[in-house]
Amino acid sequence: MANAVDTTVEAGKREAGKGSAASAPAPRGTGKRTAAGRKRTAPTVPATPAAAVDVEWLGHYLLGTWAEARLESRRVAGRPELQRIEGLTLQEHRERVFGQLRLLVDEGAVNKAFPKRLGGQDDHGGNVAGFEELVTADPSLQIKSGVQWGLFGSAVLHLGTEYHHDTFLPAIMNLDVPGAFAMTETGHGSDVASIGTTATYDAERSEFVINTPFRGAWKDYLGNAAVHGTAAVVFAQLITKGVNHGVHAFYVPLRDADGSFLPGIGGEDDGLKGGLNGIDNGRLHFSAVRVPRVNLLNRYGDVSAEGDYTSSITSPGRRFFTMLGTLVQGRVSLDGASTAAAKVALQIAVTYGSQRRQFTAGSDTNEEVLLDYQKHQSRLIPLIATTYASTFAHEVLLTKFDEVFSGAHDTDADRQDLETLAAALKPLSTWHGLDTLQEAREACGGAGFLAENRFTSLRADLDVYATFEGDNHVLLQLVAKRLLTDYSRKFAKADAGVLARYVVEQAAERTVNGTGLRRLAQNVTDHGSTARSVGQLRSPKVQRALLTDRVETMVAEVATRLRPANKASKKKAADLFNANQNAMIEAARAHAELLQWEAFTDALAKVEDPGTKTVLTWVRDLFGLGLIEKHAAWYLIHGRLSPQRAQSVSDYIERLTARLRPHALDLVTAFGYGPEHLRAPIASGAELERQNEARDYYRDLRASGNAPVDEKALKR
Repeated sequence: MANAVDTTVEAGKREAGKGSAASAPAPRGTGKRTAAGRKRTAPTVPATPAAAVDVEWLGHYLLGTWAEARLESRRVAGRPELQRIEGLTLQEHRERVFGQLRLLVDEGAVNKAFPKRLGGQDDHGGNVAGFEELVTADPSLQIKSGVQWGLFGSAVLHLGTEYHHDTFLPAIMNLDVPGAFAMTETGHGSDVASIGTTATYDAERSEFVINTPFRGAWKDYLGNAAVHGTAAVVFAQLITKGVNHGVHAFYVPLRDADGSFLPGIGGEDDGLKGGLNGIDNGRLHFSAVRVPRVNLLNRYGDVSAEGDYTSSITSPGRRFFTMLGTLVQGRVSLDGASTAAAKVALQIAVTYGSQRRQFTAGSDTNEEVLLDYQKHQSRLIPLIATTYASTFAHEVLLTKFDEVFSGAHDTDADRQDLETLAAALKPLSTWHGLDTLQEAREACGGAGFLAENRFTSLRADLDVYATFEGDNHVLLQLVAKRLLTDYSRKFAKADAGVLARYVVEQAAERTVNGTGLRRLAQNVTDHGSTARSVGQLRSPKVQRALLTDRVETMVAEVATRLRPANKASKKKAADLFNANQNAMIEAARAHAELLQWEAFTDALAKVEDPGTKTVLTWVRDLFGLGLIEKHAAWYLIHGRLSPQRAQSVSDYIERLTARLRPHALDLVTAFGYGPEHLRAPIASGAELERQNEARDYYRDLRASGNAPVDEKALKR
């Protein structure tokens, strides 16, 4: 079967030969004459290395720093008993996934992040890298295991102290105590600081009394809450001696050995959802539920037996964000898991597109391979480019996460940078994952809609990733506030006039002149050559400058408009921020896109194989120029590109896409997922068998002389 697939791939490459490196335009200037008529000798231009992907090397490179952890997790995810079965009932799916958690415990796959003295490995990066790969088995398994060990267990680990580690973690690690992470409330999702649940200290009994005083304060959408959870980490407003010290976390038992709620605790099942139905999401409410004082996870804030509150962080706001920042791994893992799902979708769709034939466009007898059609290429190949960018950006994020949580680089500034980076990248990757699954599904036609080929269920499961661990737009707003904070520090004493002049300088002088981009804004004639017209834009320096300029200018413009908020009333300041919210979020998104491009470019610099580097450079350029094309209106309005040059960008993107067509299958094969991970019949070679059978049938029929005559031939 592999040989048959290879034969078709090579045929596809030959059919797409016009987009290969061999057809690239000759170096400009060769053989030109000067104004005086003398022949000018062109400078020697190094030959472009033959474009060819070293799939094995690239596959290992894409695994990143924690390659072994990923490979081990892929091995585990390849076990049939850990994989999703389509068509299960709600109850069957829940019980199957809960049983799979025990298999993960038996595999030793859940303890990497926990302390060595408790049987863990203190490997935070490897833990997240392995956890992300479980999405290929069943997203419900990935998320339910994330609830148990990535949220419930991590909250005890990172918000608790040694007492809590010794008392609670062993049973969490071995699943003797399945748990919930009770932060979100029906009335407050992303706005955690405003949750309504209270934990009031009773000094006489040395206990906290937990209450949900109204319906909107019920804890909601909690994994493990509906059926399996026997304890929870509950987030509540800590009140002692009449003072509210803000949100803190408490370890709270939920159910007895028979699975019944303990006194004062109640709940409901969230029921059937749009996806992830292997997880028992539910609601919890508390009425005068008492827990011992020591159940307060007190790493960042404590209450004495007498009721006195103390904290090593004096600022309530900074304390709140520090506590929530310790739980950033949820956003980190969603970034990686979404990228993994996009890889699976593309590996299935590109494999199918390389085998499936439709319409006799260029032949009287042979139908065309789908991936040889320009539209099919433009649907899938740019998504490959973005997936590579997301992969390299995620490696940067995961490395930063490991540095912070291993203690190698764990300053307050490091944690803030990690929070901002996670908040920037998670929205882009989760949206990209959904877009890729949808486009890949459509690109596979009716076959893509069959449940057996996985697109529909994967997309349904990943749908909620866009609001998991913070709504994507809210996260981008956090990024924007960080960008504006950094900007305001730079111009802390500047008046509005200075800021306005800065914006003008951004547009007219510093960025344009400083990077030699002024010519890009001119209406030049390029003699019909797209390559010459877009030549400057192929330079990584120019791409970086354009992407950076957009971020800096957008931030400066928003900061200028928000300047009056410093002296306005609270209401007017809020109105001013609200009036600029869209612009803030768009600036943050531009910043995140720049981060992805930078990560791709940095990763490209480490590629040594010339052929692989050539192909990946095209992929990076496709991603970078795709961003410029996507935001062409901004570049035109702000005078960064002329209309002609903007059109050349679109034209060159089409050329790059065609040039990458012969390498598309290699690029997705390097993602490294085997049949046990794809589990899609249309990516198994079955389509190729059908196509070959049909072609052989018609060939033999023609050779036999018994083929019917086409009516159109008679009329001709």
